[in-house]
Amino acid sequence: MKYWSLLLFLLVAIHTSAQVQNTTVDSKKPSKIIVYGSDTCHFCIDTKAYLKAHNVAFVYYDVDVNLPKQNEMILKLTKAKIDVSQLSLPVIDKDGEVFTNSIDFEKFLEKIIQ
Repeated sequence: MKYWSLLLFLLVAIHTSAQVQNTTVDSKKPSKIIVYGSDTCHFCIDTKAYLKAHNVAFVYYDVDVNLPKQNEMILKLTKAKIDVSQLSLPVIDKDGEVFTNSIDFEKFLEKIIQ
């Protein structure tokens, strides 16, 4: 009886796996957005409020108090060849694309949700 249960489980698993592999996704995958900022930065506060108002899911890290995330942010900026000597917050990581508020703030916000 144990073998039949195991065989049934494997058949269901194989069938489910085949269905998932044959399914094409027409909808756009939701973006993974990370906001690195500071609770004392008005641009960071405004960015979080904008994302919440537009029902955009994001993860926020306060880099003033979370030093490991501050180091992570600096590493991502360095890899993206963004100068950290004149760093402006917030820093956005959207699906691996890292950018800062170096343009008009409204355009910056729009870029996050595009």
